[in-house]
Amino acid sequence: MFDPSFLFGQFVSGLSTAMFLFLIASGLSLIFGVLRVLNFAHGSFYMLGAYLAWQLVQWLGPRTESFWLAVLGAALIVAALGAVIERALLRHLYGREELYQLLFTYAVVLVLADVARYTWGTQQLTVPRPPSLDGAVNVLGATVPLYTLFIMALGPLIAVGFWLLLERTGIGRTIRAAALDREMLSALGVNTSWLYTGMFALGSFFAGLGGALVTPVRSLVPGMDVEIIVEAFIVVVIGGLGSFWGTFLGALIFGQVLAFGIVLFPRFSVFAAFVLMAAVLIVRPWGLLGRPLDR
Repeated sequence: MFDPSFLFGQFVSGLSTAMFLFLIASGLSLIFGVLRVLNFAHGSFYMLGAYLAWQLVQWLGPRTESFWLAVLGAALIVAALGAVIERALLRHLYGREELYQLLFTYAVVLVLADVARYTWGTQQLTVPRPPSLDGAVNVLGATVPLYTLFIMALGPLIAVGFWLLLERTGIGRTIRAAALDREMLSALGVNTSWLYTGMFALGSFFAGLGGALVTPVRSLVPGMDVEIIVEAFIVVVIGGLGSFWGTFLGALIFGQVLAFGIVLFPRFSVFAAFVLMAAVLIVRPWGLLGRPLDR
């Protein structure tokens, strides 16, 4: 248990889990930060991203670049689906009580779950790792797959890239303004209708991307949408709803708690994450890096 290579292996495992969760939870946090919608269907977009990536890999064949094309294609299809749902249905619930939005997104979960079962069945599906990352390296005595290293690097790159977008571009300033005062932004002539659609599509893209990238390391099964949305909500609650860097911090904390909780409390590893979330809610109800919501 106290072997350094074993502890480092657990740390790497927790970091890999954290980066997957960050990709998914960042979209959830973005949608809430701008649209003020708790999108319970975010897990369904993750599931569709995974199944679509598997389907595209089957169609493209065993070519070297087929996996990466499938990942990008799946994420873009999920983003387009998110945009359609927002434009056609969700926008009619803006301004209403959060309960209506939650019930609507839960209905989307049920519909997409049935669509996935009808289309791909209930058997477990897997996607092989891309040939370029089908190997492993030895780091400090621990064997780390190259694909895991790729995910560990991709998460921070996306975080920094998105931060630069928010802080250094005009689009980013508009997004931050929408999160702070959407009425004033609309009064200044900004088309908030299309801004909301774009943000919902972008959040859905992150969910689809996370689902597509997880296919080489997790089996695709019905119910994976519910499991991931619970973990994503824990991450954004710990970090702070609507806080981008809070989501990143929450994912890092959750990943390590889960990785080392399995070692210390094998039967209560997930319970430890819930205890941590409860403690954060008691001390800071708006999360570690979040801010109180103005009503």
